[in-house]
Amino acid sequence: MTSAATGSTAEYLGIETRLLDGDLVNFNVAMRGAQSSEDVARYAECAAAEYTLIRGYGFARHLRTNVDEAGGVWTADAVYTISPSLPDGIKKIDAEVVAANCAENGIPRV
Repeated sequence: MTSAATGSTAEYLGIETRLLDGDLVNFNVAMRGAQSSEDVARYAECAAAEYTLIRGYGFARHLRTNVDEAGGVWTADAVYTISPSLPDGIKKIDAEVVAANCAENGIPRV
């Protein structure tokens, strides 16, 4: 699949989602063809946005993302909190807007 976001042929290898505690959620994603760590972090953000909507919430706050690359496979381990209202913090996302943008750019979601 060619990703509009990266301009390259990206292969999205899957998303694992784990509810850690209440509104705290862990997303593990993997892909080939990423141009940088930003591509795989964006994949995790897309997963977080869709998961937030599935749970009936509208917003998420990014806590951390760890990115690694080995043998051409990029992975991201990201943690977000999900919320029905706009949370405090610097890195927050409107799940509806982000999910729509991800769909437009061909980035898979949960």
